[in-house]
Amino acid sequence: MPLINKTVLVSGADYFSDKDAINALMDSSVEVNEIEARHEHQMIIKAFKAAGIKVIKVQPPKDCQDGIYTANWGLVNSGKAVLSRLPNKRKPEEDYAKQVLKELDLEIIELPKEIKAFSGQGDCLFCDDNLFVHSPYRTSLEAHRPVKELLGAKNVYALRTKPARWLKIGPAKNNKLTGWPDSPTYDLDLALAIIKPKTADSLPLIAYSPKLFTYSSRRLLKKLSGFDKIVVSKEEATKAFATNLVSTGETVIMPSGAPNFKRQLIRHGLKVIDLELPELKKGGGSIRCCSLTLD
Repeated sequence: MPLINKTVLVSGADYFSDKDAINALMDSSVEVNEIEARHEHQMIIKAFKAAGIKVIKVQPPKDCQDGIYTANWGLVNSGKAVLSRLPNKRKPEEDYAKQVLKELDLEIIELPKEIKAFSGQGDCLFCDDNLFVHSPYRTSLEAHRPVKELLGAKNVYALRTKPARWLKIGPAKNNKLTGWPDSPTYDLDLALAIIKPKTADSLPLIAYSPKLFTYSSRRLLKKLSGFDKIVVSKEEATKAFATNLVSTGETVIMPSGAPNFKRQLIRHGLKVIDLELPELKKGGGSIRCCSLTLD
């Protein structure tokens, strides 16, 4: 029985591509095999169900290449859904996401208009009543306070990963299509993952890749008390998308290619299902990106 991520929302890979390279991990010159991408997405859904996760599947928004990434549609907690503010190329997804979440009987909350960017669950990860929040690439710093207050988080930990130019990946500073600042870890779920909630016998468990964070954020995470932590290498985080996973607290569904991280998860008593997802990787996301937690 899952302890966390009991119910997730997924869409489909029908329109998935990397034609519009809106993040530092996309390369529009590399063609996506659409048939294989759909197969990989089905593998994720099958793995979720095998782990005991309830999967609610909806049709992807028409002609939206990133509509597969339901994690960016909003942030859900306690029956409330705070809607996202997406980059220009993803704007058509917003109304569709609002309608889907409304039909799931969630209380729909829209952020103040002056907040221009909010990447939903991609940049905000709950661990019990703690919220890890990321800026500035896809989420405005001004979103942190209202999200905390609207969803009842007790503690908020504001984090920042390194920009693309520091990691010598992608454009120098801003994405050419969106105009927004860019990083290979443009969303927090590419650098940090929630593995286990707090139980009567153990502290909550998180995993993160220190070398992807700025000095101040790395220091915050290192000194953070009240959590058990797994350190993920920069190589496994960036090349395998290792932290872009979904954990039930008992089973971890993760991308393949991160053997060291996988061994650490097993040592913590977790079952691991790892999936080979080369086509979905071309979009700059993986398993966590393709699922929005509803419970």
